[in-house]
This record gives sequence, C-alpha cells and structure tokens, in this order.
Amino acid sequence: MSDPSNIIKQIIGKTVKAIRIKQGLSQEDLAHECNVDRSYISMIEVGRNEPSVTKIFDLCKGLKIKPSDFFKLIEIEYEKARESE
Repeated sequence: MSDPSNIIKQIIGKTVKAIRIKQGLSQEDLAHECNVDRSYISMIEVGRNEPSVTKIFDLCKGLKIKPSDFFKLIEIEYEKARESE
C-alpha cells in the first residue's frame, strides 16, 4: 500500500474542496470562516498540508458539516483507495 499518511492528506483535501464547492464557497470565504489564510485552505485542498484535528473541527464549522460526518466521508474514501490497490 502507498503511504497511508499521504493518501489521507489527499483525501482530506479532495473532500474539503468538494464540500466547499458544493456549498458555493470560495477558498477566501472558507478561510474567513476558519480564521486562516486562503493559502492554507489551498495547501489543504491540494494535499500539501495536513490539518490538525482542531483545524478539522474549524473547517467543519466553516463548511457547516458535523466532524463525525466529515470523518465518515474520509473513512469511506480511504477504504475505496485501499481496495483499489
């Protein structure tokens, strides 16, 4: 299996981006909601930055999604990635 840490970073980024776009938010909008810089959101979305659990909770608040639902989405995508290897 590829590096699980890298796979998880990629999945977190894709999930954040998908939810953000679905809700019609720009990176700037989400960054404002989470009190972070827009470049931080960009780094997460491209999988170059792995947010802490605290930041994930902030992101979930900004995305108006429960952290438990967010982690379920991550888990589902992670299992798909593992099965495809």
